[in-house]
Amino acid sequence: MTKIKSLADLKKLKDEVQSKIKLREKGDHPENLIQIKVSMATCGIASGAKDTMNFFIQELDHQGIDALVTQTGCMGYCYAEPTIELSIPGKEPVVYGHVDKEKALEIINKHIKLNELVDGIIPVNYKTIDD
Repeated sequence: MTKIKSLADLKKLKDEVQSKIKLREKGDHPENLIQIKVSMATCGIASGAKDTMNFFIQELDHQGIDALVTQTGCMGYCYAEPTIELSIPGKEPVVYGHVDKEKALEIINKHIKLNELVDGIIPVNYKTIDD
C-alpha cells in the first residue's frame, strides 16, 4: 500500500475502496447481475485465488461492467485451482479452472462481453435429482 501524503491521496484511496465495496455489495437482486464466485478454500488461496478475485473486481470496475464478485468455499476442483463459477442471467453457470489474471481477462473480454465460451471449462459431471 502506498503512503498517503495529501488529502487528494486519501480521497483517491477512499474512492477506490468504495468502488470495490459497491461491486461486492450489489446483492439486492443478484439474479439480475453477472455473478462470479471465486473458490477461496485453502487450496484456492494457495493457488492464487485472492489475486484472481482482486483482479476480477478491479477489471470489471475499470471496464464498467456491472457484476457481483463474491468468494465461496471449496467447489471440489482442487486440481484446477483457482476456480471460478460464472453465472450470466438467463444462462447456465459455467465453472472455469486455472483462472489466473490472463485467463480472467479473457473470460471478461470473450465470455462476459461477447458470450463466447473460453477454453478451461470444467464440465458438469453429475445430475441433480430433478433431472
